[in-house]
Amino acid sequence: QVQLVESGGGLVQPGGSLRLSCEAFGFSFSSYWMYWVRQAPGKELEWVSAINTGGGRTFYADFGKGRFTISQDPAKNTVSLEMTSLKPDDTAVYFCKVAMSPSDVWGQGIQVTVSS
Repeated sequence: QVQLVESGGGLVQPGGSLRLSCEAFGFSFSSYWMYWVRQAPGKELEWVSAINTGGGRTFYADFGKGRFTISQDPAKNTVSLEMTSLKPDDTAVYFCKVAMSPSDVWGQGIQVTVSS
């Protein structure tokens, strides 16, 4: 059974950093697109970043460029999102997702709160 489990969220002050991790179970990294997606209170889902686990290509939403870094550790079947210079607007539930057929698989989500 394919499963994604996020960890590393929490409360951080503006300007601080957090590292989110997404551990994958039930499949091994070969060449999948894996994503971080977030949802702020009262807002729609918003794509944050993506990585191809085969070639290592990465993409970022404009708001994350220069602040967020997505990476993978195939030995641990884990994708991480390093977030720096965090702002209150980054407050959201962050989800990990893998693109699969017949349907994408989502993690349960993890709360990130940026507040003083």
